[in-house]
Amino acid sequence: MNKTELEQLLVSTFYITDLSVLKSLYIYYEMLYETSKVMNLTTIVELEEAYIKHFYDSLLLSKVIDLNETITLADVGTGAGFPGLVLKIIYPNLNVTLIEPLTKRCKFLQSVIDKLELKGIVIVNDRAENAIKTMRESFDVVTARAVASLNILSEICVPFVKLNGVFVALKGSSYQEEIDLSNQAVTKLKVKLFKKELLELPLNMGERAILVYKKYEKTPSTYPRLYAKIKKNPL
Repeated sequence: MNKTELEQLLVSTFYITDLSVLKSLYIYYEMLYETSKVMNLTTIVELEEAYIKHFYDSLLLSKVIDLNETITLADVGTGAGFPGLVLKIIYPNLNVTLIEPLTKRCKFLQSVIDKLELKGIVIVNDRAENAIKTMRESFDVVTARAVASLNILSEICVPFVKLNGVFVALKGSSYQEEIDLSNQAVTKLKVKLFKKELLELPLNMGERAILVYKKYEKTPSTYPRLYAKIKKNPL
């Protein structure tokens, strides 16, 4: 698919009405492409694959959450900005916080934000277990597209979620195994699986499970533990 076809795919799938955001998205793609030549941002830089595996995939969050509302959203371990920066570009009403420990990635994210003159988006250059000290239960929606398993990812992300807010995990085909292994973790963290959407990426580029966990009680202050402990002994 060419650029026009890819943009039309996004417009028709995600009901994008402000077409000016597509120009911003392409500028983001160009910056991602050029920066990835000299920095380890992503190996997925070919136009078609990037639009589907990065942009389309990130926007799948809108299938389970109404992103047209003015809500606070944190993207934990955002990397090159997926899904948080993509969501901010397409849904400018969102108040977005990007949490990323690697300084070089944060500098890239800031360069995109500055280039696109985005407002209502901040970058936190820190590990999640440090950032939580000042951001506990501060966000309506917390999301992550990290490769960590769900029982590890949930302990890192859920403490950021407000009471009655949601943690949204974007997972691949092994989602059910991860759900089963994380049952004890989500119970301890005071969230419940609220919604599950199974979706296919276009052009046979993979399947996605979007798992929405709703917080019904405050998470105990003992969580999250230090990452080394989380990884060594998951909940």
